[in-house]
Amino acid sequence: MLKFLWGVDRLSTWIGKLFSWLVVALTLLISWEVFSRYALNRPHAWVLDAQIMLYGTLFMTAGAYTLSKNGHVRGDVLYGFFQPRTQAAIDLTLYIAFFLPGVFAMTWAGWTYAHESLAIREQTFSAEPIPLYPFKFMIPFAAGVLLLQGLVEIARCVLCLRTGAWPRRQDDVEEVDVDKLKAMVHVRDEDIAALDRVVVAKDGAR
Repeated sequence: MLKFLWGVDRLSTWIGKLFSWLVVALTLLISWEVFSRYALNRPHAWVLDAQIMLYGTLFMTAGAYTLSKNGHVRGDVLYGFFQPRTQAAIDLTLYIAFFLPGVFAMTWAGWTYAHESLAIREQTFSAEPIPLYPFKFMIPFAAGVLLLQGLVEIARCVLCLRTGAWPRRQDDVEEVDVDKLKAMVHVRDEDIAALDRVVVAKDGAR
């Protein structure tokens, strides 16, 4: 079971990392447009539309990746004090009541929306129009991947309810754990306190 969960996690991670390169494309595109506009006096009307599409694609495809890393913002003022089974019960309820209906609707409606755009070969409304339908197909794609990752998170909730502990996630990008960092560099709280006293003493002597 864990291998399947990790397999979906790896898929979401791979997609997130693949589309993260759009940051580079955005940077190059904007830099080139600034140079072209101000140095060559040749602005391009289509660049703004392209920027919006690239950023929108980057934002949407990051959803499943972030969910796979448990990185979405959570109001956990009380949540963090609950036992794992209580946390899993809350998460499962919210996934079923809000996540599944919303993301399923986004996937279904996005697919219809994209097909309608393709049927009319929709373009942007600007002096230099560019195709819009390829970007609209990113809506059902990103929503579908997010839905798949959400089903995996629901499975994690069920496993936690059964075992009383959250299933382990594969390591990737994580926030810095201060305690782990201290242990890695062999620094104790006493050492930090002693350094603080030295710094304060030096500041007082000035």
